[in-house]
Amino acid sequence: MADDEKKAPSNFIRDIINSDLESGKRTVIQTRFPPEPNGYLHIGHAKSICLNFGIAKDYNGKCNLRFDDTNPSKEEQEYIDSIQNDVSWLGFDWGGEAFYASDYFDKMYEWALILIKAGKAYVDDLSAEEIREYRGTLTKPGKPSPYRDRSVEDNLDLFVRMKEGEFEDGSKVLRAKIDMESGNLNMRDPVMYRIVRAEHPRQGNKWCIYPMYDWAHGLEDSIEGVTHSICTLEFEDHRPLYNWFLDQLPELFHPQQIEFARLNLNYTIMSKRKLLQLVKEDHVNGWDDPRMPTISGMRRRGYTPESLRDFCSRIGVSKVDSTVDIALLEHCLREDLNKRALRRMAVLKPLKLIIDNYPEGEVEWFDGENNPEDPDGGTRKIPFSRELWIEQDDFREEAPNKKYFRLAPGKEIRLKHAYYVKCVDYKKDPETGEILEVHCTYDPASKGGWTDDGRKVKGTSHWVSAEHAVKSEVRLYSHLFNNEAPGAATGNFLDDIDPDSLEILENCWVEPALVEEKAFTSVQFLRQGYFCVDPDSTADKPVFNKTVGLRDTWAKIQRKN
Repeated sequence: MADDEKKAPSNFIRDIINSDLESGKRTVIQTRFPPEPNGYLHIGHAKSICLNFGIAKDYNGKCNLRFDDTNPSKEEQEYIDSIQNDVSWLGFDWGGEAFYASDYFDKMYEWALILIKAGKAYVDDLSAEEIREYRGTLTKPGKPSPYRDRSVEDNLDLFVRMKEGEFEDGSKVLRAKIDMESGNLNMRDPVMYRIVRAEHPRQGNKWCIYPMYDWAHGLEDSIEGVTHSICTLEFEDHRPLYNWFLDQLPELFHPQQIEFARLNLNYTIMSKRKLLQLVKEDHVNGWDDPRMPTISGMRRRGYTPESLRDFCSRIGVSKVDSTVDIALLEHCLREDLNKRALRRMAVLKPLKLIIDNYPEGEVEWFDGENNPEDPDGGTRKIPFSRELWIEQDDFREEAPNKKYFRLAPGKEIRLKHAYYVKCVDYKKDPETGEILEVHCTYDPASKGGWTDDGRKVKGTSHWVSAEHAVKSEVRLYSHLFNNEAPGAATGNFLDDIDPDSLEILENCWVEPALVEEKAFTSVQFLRQGYFCVDPDSTADKPVFNKTVGLRDTWAKIQRKN
């Protein structure tokens, strides 16, 4: 990440940290980003990544990347690898090896024994359904399990035997003994361990009991010396339990948990469970489908790490849930791509244009700037010949109105970087009425797109030389969902999938300079929008993903306001 990026503006979390440093409560700052490796990270995680790593950077502290790998039935090495790739791509460094909750399992087990010996944890034989029933509701207190008053000796014996694999999955759990009448349901004897026989991606088959997140979370933070454990708002009601577990082990370092509102984005879902469903049921083409809000999908779409960090900075941090307009995200992307994206010409829906008075076999090479926003961006050579491809929409048999500045019989336009051309004829299929080709003449005195006679030509079209252009595939993406709040109307988010969110154009033509670009390179197709070179590209067939259009609705709204 660039050293000259501005520090994030102050917020309530930074105010807490500033106060802790001023009072001497903390002398160093340690944060952590603790994803569970049960899926790919999404834009919501990007907010948390930027927050935790950003705070550590700004306070000369450290942020750990820690995998909360406590549920082997849902975790895979693929997810671990993708998470590390995503955090690194966003521009953050966790300073060496990543941390894993599973590396602390032995310590957690020993601490569980301490709670059992203190009479603060017990082995319960109730089923998961019975535990939910006994727990009560928000208006009804819970009732104690019939196994709650087992002796310390029995609980120690049973827990050791759970660890040794004597009991079936789901037959027993270890629960904390707190308060079954607490107004906070999380304090009603929460489960600490359950029996799960599944191969762990890191520990193999060493364990058949696994800690629950609420038990593991604070212990992991304490072991790593985390000073400020920053969580999303749904963990606010879990904070008393976080503190209770640490209070039972007074020799441990005690971090402070702080909650903030998670990111909600319209036209988007942020549930990893639902994202996994989209992948498993083939509604999308994998976790990195450019329509997905995953970081890998957004990268493939053409988002840049700079644009995502800028977005996360702009939306800020608060304790109030709200929904952010996706137009702001796209605005941040356009602002960044405008500065860095190469300018190129591409014809997505081609129509042959023939310049009747241009010498057959002749080729000229024009200079085109790579990026007018970058003075040092240089130029590239663009071939020009008698036969060109232009967009179908740039020709009409009859001009629809006086404000139509494209080609029509008798109309003259400027070809970007090249010449003025005037339409003199066209040919169409007599059966289908399809326009097959347009015939023009060019003005040799207009080379470079300007003349000395002062005549005004308002329309400018992009084009590619038919002889030199490279046939390409272009994938046009729009929002995966056609409802701002997917599933709000029917209760099923799948009902709001837009069946037209992907259109594949296989007969596109691009200028030859694009063939050499590597995967994930961002380009602006003139008049079309921003596109990204897809990893599916080959030397024979480049593939481009539409990132975002040129029209900035967010900026327009802000100007009006």
